[in-house]
Order: sequence, then C-alpha cells, then structure tokens
Amino acid sequence: MKNLNPPFSILFALCCVVSASLVRAQSQPSSAEDIKRTIANWKAHQEQSILKNYPARSIGPVVQGGRISDIEVNANDVKEFYVAYASGGVFKTVNNGNTFTPIFDHQGAIGVGDLGLSQSNVNILYVGTGEKNSSRSSYAGSGVYKTTDGGTTWSHLGLENTQHISRVVVHPTNPDIVWVASLGALYTHNDDRGVYKSTDGGATWNKTLFVSDSTGIVDLVIDPSNPDRLWAASWERTRKAWNFKGNGAESAIYKSEDGGNTWQKSTSGFASDNFVGRIGLSVSQSQPNVLYALLDNQEETKEEREQEDDGKFKRQDFLDMTSQTFLALDNKKLGDFLKDNGYPQKYNSKMVKDEIRAGKYQPEALANYFGDANAALFNTTITGAQVYRSNDSGQTWENVTEHKLDGVYFTYGYYFGEIRVDPQDEDKIYIFGVPLLKSVDGGKNFHRLDTLGNVHVDHQALWINPSDPKHILLGNDGGLYQSYDEGATWLHINNVSAGQFYTVNVDMEKPYNVYGGLQDNGVLKGSSRSIPNRTKKWDRIFGGDGMYVAPDPRNSDIVYTGFQFGNYWRLNLETGQRKRITPRHDIGDDRLRFNWCTPVVLSPHNADIVYFGSQRLYRSMDQGETWSAISPDLTTNLSPQGNVPFSTITVVAESPLKFGLIYVGTDDGNLHVSHNAGGSWELVSNSLPQGRWVSKVFASPHSEGTVFVSLNGYRNDEFKTHIYRSDDYGKTWTDIKGDLPESVANVVIQDPKDPNMLYSGLDIGSFVSFNGGQNWHLLNQIPNAASYDMIVHPRELELVVGTHGRSIYVLDVKPLHEIASKVNSGLVAFAPASIRHSSNWGKSRFGYLKPNEPKVEVMYYSSAPGSIEMEVKTDKGDLVTKFTTSSMKGFNQVKWDLKSSQYDKRGREVNGEKKYVQAGKYKITLKGAAGSHTVDFEIKKGR
Repeated sequence: MKNLNPPFSILFALCCVVSASLVRAQSQPSSAEDIKRTIANWKAHQEQSILKNYPARSIGPVVQGGRISDIEVNANDVKEFYVAYASGGVFKTVNNGNTFTPIFDHQGAIGVGDLGLSQSNVNILYVGTGEKNSSRSSYAGSGVYKTTDGGTTWSHLGLENTQHISRVVVHPTNPDIVWVASLGALYTHNDDRGVYKSTDGGATWNKTLFVSDSTGIVDLVIDPSNPDRLWAASWERTRKAWNFKGNGAESAIYKSEDGGNTWQKSTSGFASDNFVGRIGLSVSQSQPNVLYALLDNQEETKEEREQEDDGKFKRQDFLDMTSQTFLALDNKKLGDFLKDNGYPQKYNSKMVKDEIRAGKYQPEALANYFGDANAALFNTTITGAQVYRSNDSGQTWENVTEHKLDGVYFTYGYYFGEIRVDPQDEDKIYIFGVPLLKSVDGGKNFHRLDTLGNVHVDHQALWINPSDPKHILLGNDGGLYQSYDEGATWLHINNVSAGQFYTVNVDMEKPYNVYGGLQDNGVLKGSSRSIPNRTKKWDRIFGGDGMYVAPDPRNSDIVYTGFQFGNYWRLNLETGQRKRITPRHDIGDDRLRFNWCTPVVLSPHNADIVYFGSQRLYRSMDQGETWSAISPDLTTNLSPQGNVPFSTITVVAESPLKFGLIYVGTDDGNLHVSHNAGGSWELVSNSLPQGRWVSKVFASPHSEGTVFVSLNGYRNDEFKTHIYRSDDYGKTWTDIKGDLPESVANVVIQDPKDPNMLYSGLDIGSFVSFNGGQNWHLLNQIPNAASYDMIVHPRELELVVGTHGRSIYVLDVKPLHEIASKVNSGLVAFAPASIRHSSNWGKSRFGYLKPNEPKVEVMYYSSAPGSIEMEVKTDKGDLVTKFTTSSMKGFNQVKWDLKSSQYDKRGREVNGEKKYVQAGKYKITLKGAAGSHTVDFEIKKGR
C-alpha cells in the first residue's frame, strides 16, 4: 500500500467493497438448450473448418498416464476392453492393451463419467459423459452416447443437462434396457439429477428417482441374478469456487424391486445424519444377497493435543500475551522460537519487539501467523472411509470395519468412493482411495495392495475377471495397470497420451523442449520432437499437482516451478539444487491466499525478475531470493472465506514492449493494470462480464496498448465463450468471440508474427482466427479435450497446445502465415521437404517384406472447393506427370508416387510403364478454381 498515491488508494478501496453475493451472482448456468446449440455449432465447425486437415502432431507425453474413470471388458474375450478417461475420451484395445485406439474423439464432449457395455451384444456400448469425481477439473458432459458397431459410429441420446453421469447400467440380456445415474451440475443446483431409465435403447428416457436439485445419484448397481432389483446411492453435495460441501442428510441408499421404476430408501442400520458423504456400492455376483457400501463419513472429531514442556515457546503462548509481557521476554529464547518455527528470515527478536513496541501488531499476530493457533491446540480429523455390509439385499446394514481407515480418504473422499466385490468370493473386497486396499474377511480388516509395480495413487476404476478373479485391471490418476496375481504385483500399461496439463512453456534449446504441469503427475519436460511410444520418455522434474513452469530463456537448467496452492521452487536441473521461493507475508498482515494454479512468470525484459501472485502481486529482482509486494489486495476479497482458497490472483502478464506494464487477473473477476511497475493500479474490468474467473491475460507483442483476456464461467456452470480485446490498455473492450461455439474459454493469445492471427483454447477444442476474432476455424487434428494453455515458440513459430486430457500437440504455424491474407481468395502450395534418391525404390529386400514405395506429400491451401490439377516438370520444363484430384476449401494434401508418365507431343498421356524419376530439381504446379501456385522440389543424389 505504500506505493499507492492517495487518489488511487481511495478508488481502490471503493472498488473492493463488493459483496460476496455480487461476486457469486453474476452469471447464469447454461441450459440444456444452450448445450444443444453448442454441440450443433461445434459440429458445423468440425465439418466446415478450413483447418480440418491441417497437421498437428502429438508429442505426448505418455510416461505419466492420466485419470481413468471406468474400464469395461468383453467378458467373452477379455483381450478386448474399453478404457474411459475423465477428460480424454474412450480408448479401445483388442490385444490386451498392447495398443489402444481412440474411438470417441470429436463427440459433443469427451470427458467421461462411466461406460455401459452390453454383454449380450458387445458391439453396443453406452457412454455417459461428464466425470463423476466432483474435482476442480471435472468437466461437464453433454449427455449419453451410444455405438452399435464397437465404436465406429456414434449416436447422441440426449440427457444433455445431466452434465455429470456417474453410472450407466445395461440390462444383462436386453441391451435396449439401460439405466443412467446422474449427479447433475457440479457448481449449481439443477433438476436433471437422478436415475433415468430407457427401454428403447436410449431413444426416450424416464426419470424414476429424484431426490432434490442439490442431491444427485453417485452410484447404481444391479442384482446379477435378478435385473429387476437395483440399488442407487444419492449424494448431497454443493461445490462452489470458494467452498465445497460434500455431505448431507439427503445422501442415502435407495432400492428398487421393479426394474428401477420406483424406489424406496434402504438405510436401516446405515448412517443417516448430516455427515453422510459419497457412497459407493457393490453387489456380490456369487451371493447376490450380499451388498457392500463404502461411505465417506465427514464427521469431525477433535482431541486436545498434549503440549510438550521443553522450555521453548509455543505459538499458543502468545495468544493472550500483553505487549508489556512480550517486551520483557528473553531475546535469545524469542530468537530461537522465530528461527525454529520458520518465520521469515528477516525477523529477529529485536525487530519483532521494535514493531510491537511501535504498535504495528500485537503478540497474538505471532500465534496466528501460520493459521488459527486456537485450532492448532486440537487434532481435528474426519472419520473418513467406512465399509457397511448387508446380508439381506440391502434391507439392513452393519458397519463392519473393525479399524479406522486412516490415510484412505484424508479430507477428499469425494474424489474416490468406489468398492468392488470379488465375483467368486463375497468376503473379498477392494476399496479405492489414495491407496488401494483389499479385505479377505468381508471388510473387517484391510491391507494395502498397490505397493509392487510402481503403482500410482488415487484409484478410480477396477475390473475383476469373473472367470479368473486373479486377473484385475486397475485405473487411477496414473493410467492403467494389470495384475494376474490378485493385485500382488502390477504391470503399468502406459501407452496413451492422456495427460491433463494445466500449463505449458518452452525453452530456447535446439530442438526446443516443452514443459508442463499436470494434474497429480508433477512437472514434465520433453523434446518438442517427441513421438509418443517411440522416442525418449519425458523427464519428471518436480512432483505434486504440477502447475506453472518457467524455464530461464538464457539457461534452461534454471527452472521455476512447483505444485498446488503456491508451493514453488527454483530448480537447477544440472546440479539438482532446489530453493523454495514462495513469498511470505509480514507478521500482522493478512495471510497470503494462493490459487490452486498459482501464477509464477518471468519478466520478458529480464529473466531475473519474477512475478508471483497471491491476493497481492509480488516481485523479485533476484530470481526469487527476496520479494516485495507491488500491489494491494487486487481481488474483491470474499469474506468470509470458505474451505477452498478464493479471491486469488490467477494470471499475470507483463507487456513485452514496455517494462512495468503489468496486467493481473483474479478468480473473482477483477482485472487490473499498472503502467508504472506496480506504483499504482487501475481496475479495468468494470465493462467486462462480472464475477467470472480470469483465465488468461495476453499482452500484445505488436502494440503496447493492446491486450487480450479470456473469462471463464465454468465454476458457475456457465458454458459460454468470453474473450475480449482492448487497444487502450483495458479502458474499453471489444468482444472477439466471433462465430465460436459457446464454450468455456481457457486461453486466448496473439500470433508473434501476424497481429491479426489469434489462437483460442476452449473446453471443446482449439481454434485459429485470421481476422482478429471475427471468424474462427477449428483445429480438427487436435481432439476436443479442454485446450488449457497455448504458446507460440518465438523462434520456430510452432504453436504448442496443452490439453487437459490428451497431453500436448504441436503444429507449425508458418504455413498459416502464408495463407492468412488469402483465406477467401487464393491457392497456396507448400514446398515438400527434399528427399534422397534410392536405386531400391519399388523393390523389396526380401520376399516377405513390402516393396519400398516412396511418396511425396504436397500440402496446399485452396480458398474454393473443386478439382485440382497437379503438374510436375523438370527444372528444364519437361513434363514428368500430371493428374487431377478433388479438393475441399481449406488445407489439403496430395500425394505423388515419384513416378513419371509418358506423353505424346500434344501432352496426352500414353500407355506405358511408369518409372521412378531420377535425382534432380523439379517444379510442382497446382491449378484450380482459386488460382495456381508453383513450388520447387528436389530429389538429391543417393549416397
């Protein structure tokens, strides 16, 4: 606050007197009709995009796996199974996981909650979209989809506004009968929760169980011996950006005896108070009257801590201490306390006493520096995971766990909550949590099962072979695992690029490396030339939930990165040294609030300068060694805070054209600019939609006053596109959504070479605009997972796209620069790379090998569809070959087999043997309705 001039201080204080209710009430959740329109618009983009065939290469990584939400196996051929990813689609294998094929890309949503495979007709698979785990990045789906040909084609079956589908159950003998359990919207109340039933293969649906607009159905199981008997688990939960309530009295178990047409509560003996959280269900196949329920019991227990009397100060000692008593304390003893308890290094006994003597704060401030010192007097725990068993088909229940299951759920049981019974032994059960646990005595005692085979934590899915229960497939946040010894040892089947990236960045090496932070899989570094499952695996350079990562452009061994909620380090990858750099608040000041994905960025003017966001912006001039706050609280300062840090800085951007021109965005909708390196700040978001999460700010490299911003309504279940441009430092804004489909906007950036070219990342894919945002074109070759972060490499001019579900894609944007001014009128061909001639063309080394038949691929852009004539001549003008192919509007590829044809004097082709051309220089000309273009091509002499 010291750097603020008086007029700004007054204005800033007035701006921040915004009620929490205003922050929370600015946007309305999207409706089913909104979602339908988005799907239709997105499909139109998919079909009409001029970038439909524009190449984008996946660079992985695959080393980390990705969060799996379900596994469905063909019981008659267990080598064939499907794996669903929480935000990455559905993959199919027919060879026991040696290879997988994505079969659900380019549907209306590819985040998956559950799969339902018909065992009576294994070509029929239902997909319920929208993950069920209710985490920060559990993306909403768009209803139910169905394939009747094993994943080749799909039909959409509606239920768009169910948003998060927890379970799909298919009748064991009639695949037209199917039940769907819906959790409903994640952040708002809605009525599309409950159990739905269809008897006509999903053509129509009937909602048969509804509890309330804040209570959905989290699990649904069927009696294998009696398909008219089903059980459902309801879950009362309310998530907000600032708070999560995962329990309530409406969480319960329901039972149906008439095929899910009617339901009755089935909770005799089961917990039934306000602490009932998520419930998982499983029924025994060998003894269908035996049913298990895994409960997340949120009841808190508190026990007073025993305080060891070792003569040293404790934080609690200062709670009620007067200043006079404090000033009389022994300096050495006080200094030891400050050092031993991790207060900032600048504080010593003299400094603290001087500040208390000056009335800057009271001794209580030392007690509460790290949190509530009164609360620290108690051990506060949650009951957590409990296993209930019923031996009478759910009529009555008993808590069978004899020992407290600590360390299974911690405080986030909402993220797990599933249980499985061995199909041949009703006393053998598995429960999912941070670890995977197994019981062989009906849930009385458990042992850990995921210790051999480098198994990742956070378990989400489990399939047990009904014919051989020793054969198990496991899905968790680290991907897919297989065991043939009942979980004693595991094999990681890790060959799918399904990483959930939060951020991406690049260095200046040759070839350059790509860096990214991932959900629950740390921070990874890999070559931009990576090819999944072929080249060197990526390196893991840090752990936790990986967040921002910033390599020093002068020395890529120096990297700034860390994990969730502001825990950041400066790494030296060469020496292995690590230095924690997270800023600390001063004693007496408000504790710092850090976003889940705390922004840490380097100044484009001097990489020794680091910016770090909390509720205030911090700056370091010495690589994070020391910090200074250069802003006041830039948020609306929601009060009281909930149990999730909120009113935090989410994005920081400094103009590459002017040092000290800094933009800062927050999760509660504020956007500020400073023109003087933090000396003063101006709120520039009043004319923007209010209350949205600021997901990206991008300061233009072309014009000092130009800035772009994307706003995100995801945490209000508002799936609309908010991207804007300002040319006057944020004073006024222009909507540049153009013809984009309505979807949450995660990022918008400007091309470093062409100021009219923009790139945007939405929850349903990646888009390019050539005219400043008036029109947008879908990058079809990138799956429509959430496009979370983007950067264009300044030297190589390659766009790097980090997706939250399908790892990272790279595409060369130099061809886009060439066609930018010819999008609506012109034909542009791109010279193919030279190749080397071989005398073995057309030959096979051995009879059992395919012949070596080379081809050269010419990429071209045509502003009009129609036929294209390709003509190849020698550099002397002699005709080599020509042929005609069809073209769509946009980018196309045409292949030449490197063979010459024979022509008469009139240029007409005559019959004769085609031969491979010789080394030399050639000219390739393409002609069409949009024009003509000639490029050079060389075949070099063979070695």
